[in-house]
Amino acid sequence: MVNELNIDALLPADMAAKAETIGVKKANLDLASMFALAVLAGAFIALGAIFASTVSAGAFVVAMTDGATATVSWPTGLQRLLSGIVFSLGLILVVVGGAELFTGNILIVMAWANGKVRTRLLGLNWLVVYTGNFVGAVATAVLMLWTRQYEFSGGQVGLQALTIANTKSGLEFWQAVALGILCNALVCLAVWLTYSARSTTDKIMAIVPPITAFVTAGFEHSVANMYFIPMAMLIKATAPPTFWEAIHKTPADFANLTWTNFFVRNLIPVTIGNIIGGAVLVGAAYWFIYLRKRPWAG
Repeated sequence: MVNELNIDALLPADMAAKAETIGVKKANLDLASMFALAVLAGAFIALGAIFASTVSAGAFVVAMTDGATATVSWPTGLQRLLSGIVFSLGLILVVVGGAELFTGNILIVMAWANGKVRTRLLGLNWLVVYTGNFVGAVATAVLMLWTRQYEFSGGQVGLQALTIANTKSGLEFWQAVALGILCNALVCLAVWLTYSARSTTDKIMAIVPPITAFVTAGFEHSVANMYFIPMAMLIKATAPPTFWEAIHKTPADFANLTWTNFFVRNLIPVTIGNIIGGAVLVGAAYWFIYLRKRPWAG
């Protein structure tokens, strides 16, 4: 008898079972593979950040009827929307290409809550993957500095990178926590939706809307910030005088860009928020609905 081919998307109950199975596999990866895949994920998210900061740089130049030109600023919403669409590249590369991303791996809590993953393995996975993500993102920032891509378009690409990171480094602690919660709720929902997919196209289509939403809304993603802020600090520290002349700014105009602000006002609170958003709002919620033991059932 020939098995019938089923191309329908998985339903939520089956998605929860798949999430548990994937969580067990992730938690039991050997450490060398786990770290290498985490470095890749950090670089992949950095590529999405590069794409987003580049397409949102500068302004429109409009030709006038008399032959002159006028510079018109982007509408903020449109700029954020386009940035979000292209930033989705990062998670697409992680999910389709195969890599270990800290914010997505928060969903391992579904397997942990069901007793399939020990607490030690959960914590070890998060630690190794977070560290690998940091290495991959910062290494990509160093490579991008060598390209001097920040000088493109009369320095507008670099100006946008500096502006984005300066804003991120000036957040209040609890503001950053809240922005991190909402961000990773959407990231984990994107990953959750891919568990319903039967094809690569399904996965890509599931990823783009939630990721676009979090970028457009201005939420905070810890791994993306491992690229955005170090990249801007490298530009601030090493850019030649010609760059600052081109953008009509000085390093003093980006006073928030310090290592202390990076960790204390962004990375630490955003990471806390990312864990809460993914573990509680998505992982625990779907575990409670579909996976928790019901002693009175059946």
